[in-house]
Amino acid sequence: MGLGKTVDNGGVPLTILQDISFSVLSGETVAIVGASGSGKSTLLGLLAGLDVPTSGEIRLDGVTLAALDEDDRARQRGKLLGFVFQSFQLLPSLNALENVMLPLELAGSKGSTATARDWLVRVGLEHRLKHYPKHLSGGEQQRVALARAFAPNPRLVLADEPTGNLDAATGQQIIDMMFELNAREGTTLVLVTHDEAIAARCGRILRIQSGRLG
Repeated sequence: MGLGKTVDNGGVPLTILQDISFSVLSGETVAIVGASGSGKSTLLGLLAGLDVPTSGEIRLDGVTLAALDEDDRARQRGKLLGFVFQSFQLLPSLNALENVMLPLELAGSKGSTATARDWLVRVGLEHRLKHYPKHLSGGEQQRVALARAFAPNPRLVLADEPTGNLDAATGQQIIDMMFELNAREGTTLVLVTHDEAIAARCGRILRIQSGRLG
């Protein structure tokens, strides 16, 4: 609530976000839209606890993130959050199966191999389990990223321009798959996008203009 973020820009304070207040209910789908540079991705990073606000607070599952140190915020993310990034963010040294297994193993989940394999089957990549990211197309990499995001059974999935690096047809397939998985799992979804058609598929749209909610 009352969220603000200011950074140092060569000795001059630059305000990226100011007085942002909203709540997201369990199971809700919310789109965050706005022009490039409006602060959308910064807001998503704050919601994830990847950064801390200059003012205001973020409460995730009843916990104030700024009250936690970096290690505790990481544990909170691992327990509650799944991520889908524009640039996929797969580890190049791990194959598809290992990329999906990683958050499961970090969380101490039993049967991580079977769970990861099941999720890759669900996103249509049963024939790509042992392939490394460099041998996968952009659409296939984003399918791995979807499997990785949903496999740990997160309460909340955060998606930052998930179709930004994909052609229109592939992007449409990924969005359809993401919304289908989200509905089936009953996950809360917060999605940053510049695409109004994608935003319209969410239950609510938040618009950011010059660092403020419109």
